[in-house]
Amino acid sequence: MDAGLIALQERIAHQEAAIEELTRQSLVQDERIRALVARVEELERQLRDLSERVGETIEDAPPPHY
Repeated sequence: MDAGLIALQERIAHQEAAIEELTRQSLVQDERIRALVARVEELERQLRDLSERVGETIEDAPPPHY
């Protein structure tokens, strides 16, 4: 009986460690995903700005000395 109880306690301890590691990895991935989403949004904004500028005519552009 004691050996069975000890084996169960060991299994639970290993499972708890595995769950903690998975939680840590999940949090790291979440942080990275949030950073990547922010970067994509910034790149999309830059692309919109550039596409709007391409539509401008030469007369709309400021003189070269600006």
